[in-house]
Amino acid sequence: MHVTSNEQVFIPDRQIAAWLQFMAHRLCEYSRGDRHVTTNGAETEMTDSYLTELGSRVRKARAQRGMTRKDLARDSGVSERYLAQLENGQGNISIVLLRQVAHAMNVDIADLVREGKAWPSELHLIIEQLSQLAPDDLDRAHRLVGGLFGTRQGRAQRIALIGLRGSGKSTLGNLLAEKFSNNFIELASEIERDAGISANEIFSLSGQIGYRRQERRVLEKLLQENSSVVIETGGGLVVEAATYELLLGSCYTVWLRASPAEHMERVLAQGDTRPMADNKEAMQDLQHILEGRDALYRKADAIVDTSSRSVEECLDELVSVCQRARAEGL
Repeated sequence: MHVTSNEQVFIPDRQIAAWLQFMAHRLCEYSRGDRHVTTNGAETEMTDSYLTELGSRVRKARAQRGMTRKDLARDSGVSERYLAQLENGQGNISIVLLRQVAHAMNVDIADLVREGKAWPSELHLIIEQLSQLAPDDLDRAHRLVGGLFGTRQGRAQRIALIGLRGSGKSTLGNLLAEKFSNNFIELASEIERDAGISANEIFSLSGQIGYRRQERRVLEKLLQENSSVVIETGGGLVVEAATYELLLGSCYTVWLRASPAEHMERVLAQGDTRPMADNKEAMQDLQHILEGRDALYRKADAIVDTSSRSVEECLDELVSVCQRARAEGL
């Protein structure tokens, strides 16, 4: 496989610079056909399985963020052709070599490529314990940790609505704020106001990562300045772990859920035809986004289904769950 310079995996951690040099050397040997690493059938099968899983993780992460392959290519500087290969389980051979290096040292490959400071041993032990838990127990553990060390008490004075566009966040959020005599704040509008440019311009200039940094900064500011408020969040906030954890720990969070068909129908009814523009698979893409975010949205304190229901019905249920949360001192 020929590997161009802009298609190699970029790992900025200085601590593994020596390993990168080692891999670059091995890549040169590999491209010359001077392969000292022999593989049998079982090893080849394991490698193929690993690359397939890696591609699946990249594809899932992209779907969760609502990014097209073209968007990811633009923001990452990696060609669409290579991204297609990566998602189809045909990733850069340097990934395989890095995996071999990690296995040779009996360490998790994530420990090598993770950015930032090394994790303390206690954190590794906690992760090992948590990895043995069933999904329901993990959710319980997450809430217990939030209760012990977070700021989850008094959250119900701040109500955050999450979900995709077309779920009813703006309509119900405004009405809920009126019921509780709270301010209603659209996080996306505050981000644009803070940046001085539109969201599209932020994405164009700084990409997804730039927008998410701005989102986190504005959310922190809003939480500091508002002890009682109704916040409409963007649909993709939940995929940013640190920002979502801040939201869950500071607000009573409600997922406004709707079917993919109703999401699309409501957006089009608002006169926004962008979801369908030049995209014959818009509905399928929307379904993939919902599937990818489902487990994240379910971490909300409450779920209100807005499908095939009137605004009045949805508002009554939303007011009821929020009043109950406040009465319980959450």
